[in-house]
Amino acid sequence: MLNLIGRGKSHNCNGTTRRDFLQVGTLGAIGFGLPQLLAAAEQGKVDPSKDKKSCIMIFNLGAPSQLDTFDMKPDAPAEVRGPFKPISTKGDFQLSEILPMHAQIADKFSIVRSCYHTAAAVHDAGWQMLQTGRQFTGGVNYPHAGAVVQYIKGRRSDLPAHVVLPQTMGRGGGNLPNGQAGGFLGKAFDPFALMADPSQPNFKVPDLLPPASLGDVRIDRRRRMREAVEGQMAALEATESAKMLDANFEAAYRLMSSPQARQAFDLTQESTTMRERYGMNRFGQCCLLARRLIESGVRFVTINTFLTVFDEITWDIHGSKPFTTIEGMKNIVAPMYDRAYSALIEDLHQRGMLEDTLVTGLAEFGRTPKVNPAGGRDHWPQCFSCTFAGGGVKGGRAIGASDPIGAVPADRPTAPGEIIATIFKAMGLDLHAEMPGPGGRPFPLVDFGVREIRELFA
Repeated sequence: MLNLIGRGKSHNCNGTTRRDFLQVGTLGAIGFGLPQLLAAAEQGKVDPSKDKKSCIMIFNLGAPSQLDTFDMKPDAPAEVRGPFKPISTKGDFQLSEILPMHAQIADKFSIVRSCYHTAAAVHDAGWQMLQTGRQFTGGVNYPHAGAVVQYIKGRRSDLPAHVVLPQTMGRGGGNLPNGQAGGFLGKAFDPFALMADPSQPNFKVPDLLPPASLGDVRIDRRRRMREAVEGQMAALEATESAKMLDANFEAAYRLMSSPQARQAFDLTQESTTMRERYGMNRFGQCCLLARRLIESGVRFVTINTFLTVFDEITWDIHGSKPFTTIEGMKNIVAPMYDRAYSALIEDLHQRGMLEDTLVTGLAEFGRTPKVNPAGGRDHWPQCFSCTFAGGGVKGGRAIGASDPIGAVPADRPTAPGEIIATIFKAMGLDLHAEMPGPGGRPFPLVDFGVREIRELFA
């Protein structure tokens, strides 16, 4: 295996982004997908100059309480409705008072209030369901929605097709795969994970640029050395595997040396006013970076609001340590999310990008209808809310409904497969298309009979 940068650092098990990503033979891990792109182009299915469809998936690790955010029940008993009051919005629904900036842009997003899943009430099981549309069974790991998009459409610029910010998910407590990888499509379709905090003053992208120990002259020398070796390997180069290796090498070299890639990740090009509008915190700057990446040609960006449900303030409001209290959600989590989400939607709209960019706000489940003895709420996959903006979605509406205490769907039950189908539909994918599944057998993008949430587009 040819290695451009020597020994370098190895990456962890949750991503494919440590410095040895430039090893030839594993270069597809940065999202190349060339065979699929060429095959689709030959069939007239992909025109990179016209294909502007993109997706930003915001994944709310820990799971927001639907009753305290998007699905208020002001007439329910106190132990159900919680401490917050509903406020009017620019949409045809009310929101919690802890999301005032959402209220001002509610005409640009819609809520599905009847989401549910049937997996166990553990974080990682929900992560699987909401990011892949399926529960992992029988040792089969299904691909993340972004990996499917990458497989079918490939990259459209020097940047990877699918990027995860700020890094892939950590522990969820169930010791299960988190659904944030290429699954049975292979490691070549794992996302490019940033592995850095863009809110830090010394923020750098550790895996896009060569290490300081490897200058441009040495990179060029090793490239020319490889070309010399290739001259003695005509027989090998005639094979399809070698052609693909060469294509991947060129893709990785282009990414590493690309001014476009460097500029896309350079937040210093944004004004202080813009950065502060998003919020000078990790999640806020990830949202701003997501807009820059989409603007530069990345097809799919996944933003993890948090990295794990342990040892940090998250949406996981059990009410007592080591988890978050409702007060922690009110004073820390909600203001951060409210500011960044509203800034992202406004920014995309003002730049004329929102119509082609679907922004989903997902979570692994909801929270219990009744407040627990610690003053928090526990895991509840039976009913929760997800938000959708852009990508052809009509804003300002609430789709579906929960029962009077927010416990189960009362109208338009929506399963994870329908959410993933909605993403695929907004990205212009054929829901009847297939990809290579376990054992090389054809595998459908979504299960038979599963459709997008049509009400979002009507």
